[in-house]
Amino acid sequence: MEAKSIKESSVSLSHVMLPQDANTMGNVHGGVIMKHVDNAAAVVAIRHVRSNAVTASIDRLDFHSPVFVGNLLKLKASINYTGKTSMEIGVRVETEDLITGEVRHTASAYLTFVALDENGRPKEIPPVIIESDKEIRRSREAAERRRIRLAERQSEERWR
Repeated sequence: MEAKSIKESSVSLSHVMLPQDANTMGNVHGGVIMKHVDNAAAVVAIRHVRSNAVTASIDRLDFHSPVFVGNLLKLKASINYTGKTSMEIGVRVETEDLITGEVRHTASAYLTFVALDENGRPKEIPPVIIESDKEIRRSREAAERRRIRLAERQSEERWR
């Protein structure tokens, strides 16, 4: 299985926020933003594995600034780490006020996706090629988050 660079599957998506995305005060619903985060990560995962891939988990999603109707929601997503059948994808969300040009960091999230074969079973994925110091740091941080997730899962299973 041939390794792939992070750039091969990275994606930048933009969406204008419309009235149906918001409450009566014009604030975009967090669930709408979450859906766009999940979709951006899914595009990255599917591009990397060139097969179906599904969300296994989403780490924290903290909102740093509001999004309003008329704002441009910008999402940047890329792979941070690959395991045998799963991968961590980081998504950064920014909001641009199209009138003033002001750009604000809105949210960041880490999602774990699992690649599936044609029978819906986990399948092996290509490793990722790490090319820059930034990618090395992100991969190392993702490996630590994975270690913590697995330890938490084991702890939860002991309580069942």
